[in-house]
Amino acid sequence: MTAALYTQTRPRVGVAQTAGVREKLRLVTTGPEADAAPQVSLANVLDALLIRVAGGDQVAFSELYDHIAPRVLGLVKRVLVDHAQSEEVTQEVFLEVWQNAQKFEAGKGTATTWVLTMAHRRAIDRVRASQAGRDRDLKIGIRDFDERVDNVQETVEIRIEHERVKRAFVRLSELQREAVSLAYYGGYSHSEISNLLGVPIGTVKTRLRDGMIRLRDELGVRT
Repeated sequence: MTAALYTQTRPRVGVAQTAGVREKLRLVTTGPEADAAPQVSLANVLDALLIRVAGGDQVAFSELYDHIAPRVLGLVKRVLVDHAQSEEVTQEVFLEVWQNAQKFEAGKGTATTWVLTMAHRRAIDRVRASQAGRDRDLKIGIRDFDERVDNVQETVEIRIEHERVKRAFVRLSELQREAVSLAYYGGYSHSEISNLLGVPIGTVKTRLRDGMIRLRDELGVRT
């Protein structure tokens, strides 16, 4: 699986257009500006690559793919488990990156966060699609749910029909759904979610807490 598979729907551009990004990568590690390397982080370089991808730069896309594809596949596989499905979803993610790179806004987050968030959402969509039509109970395990009021951790277990859970999830904010989905579907810890989303652990806990309180209310689960 290579980056070239995704670029057939966009016009070819010259290699010269990505010379600046390649030169930046070279200077960070070997050039006379190596002393300034801390000011040019990998995150900055990936942001620059994604911006060039938005302009149809195939070479930039290839470099971005090489950097991020392993992390995307790893994230997707943690959600889906099945390797074949994980590879399929990873391909879908990078096709979406190629086609929608112009939607990336550097001021709202890093390229890595943007791509990994997209990957997580697609993985969750695949999980939901595989469950469509099944009328069965869905068990949601809530881990490490902090209540500031009494400083007591509790685990809330909800057994409810799939369609009811879906309707309840719709009522959460996007940020709450993202945090709860990562914790449940992905099995991520608070610190791992913090790293994935680029937000403090306290923010992750707040989103999980508020999301689970809302879910409890929507589903009529008593504490």
